[in-house]
Amino acid sequence: MWLPSLASVWSESAWLRAWRSGIGWRGLVIGALAVAGLWAAVVLDLDPRDLVPGPGGLAQGKEFLSRAFKPALTYEADFVPEGTQPLPFKVLKAVRTTVIFAAAAISLAVLGGLILGSLASTAWWFEDPAGGSTRLRRVFLRSVAPVVYGGTRVLISLMRSVHELLWAVLFLAAFGLSNFAAVIAIAIPYTGTLAKVFAEILDESPREAAAALRAAGASPAQVFLFGLLPQALPDISAYAFYRFECALRSSAVLGFFGYPTLGYYLAASFENLHFGEVWTYLYALIALVLVVDWWSGALRRRFVA
Repeated sequence: MWLPSLASVWSESAWLRAWRSGIGWRGLVIGALAVAGLWAAVVLDLDPRDLVPGPGGLAQGKEFLSRAFKPALTYEADFVPEGTQPLPFKVLKAVRTTVIFAAAAISLAVLGGLILGSLASTAWWFEDPAGGSTRLRRVFLRSVAPVVYGGTRVLISLMRSVHELLWAVLFLAAFGLSNFAAVIAIAIPYTGTLAKVFAEILDESPREAAAALRAAGASPAQVFLFGLLPQALPDISAYAFYRFECALRSSAVLGFFGYPTLGYYLAASFENLHFGEVWTYLYALIALVLVVDWWSGALRRRFVA
């Protein structure tokens, strides 16, 4: 009994000393993360020397980086079939396809996110006074609503726990190279992420207008649609635009699976060591993201203001 007691006293005093010295919970969490990171590095046998390239890799890396200042405006292949469209038009077509995939996916994701996010929010059922005015409504609020809320929370967690690339692999194996499968592969995890964030935005929105409508005798649907949703729409719109930027990058990456987005042509050029073309596609992707970031930022400022 003496040894455990001494260990307990030492442990408690060590924690108290750490707390009083100003470390606090944040410092303890950061320290725990640092220890976990060091432990993971030891377990994985990480060695910085593995990042030192060999002579061939170093030469190829220098060639690749040097072409960043000379992106290709024409094809670098020795033979180009007659009738092939010029490289700039091919790049613009790939950009257009990338935007179409992303727009289709985010449209489905926003619609699904609004529906699931509303069901995953407590705003539509938890604060109803006296548990409802009728027996049927009281049964619904006490029995059905918590089940719907919990089930929806589980569903959106499952949807966002699988990355869009894994969804793409599954759909590619099941349905082949289908455009609709690619859109759904992006839309499913994005729907889960949007639903989670939308639910949190609804739960944290001001409730004064909703309380006034509820006190005036408005129905739960009226309270939600006219008292809660308008308060949350600016933040919902802002986050939806941010996810559209992410969807553009996901759409480009799906090109590595064979879909005709920027990633497809980028991967093909890299495999053929046409580094100038690689940088052309990379710059097109960077320009696309910058333009959408500027556009969505302007819209977010207008909605949130």
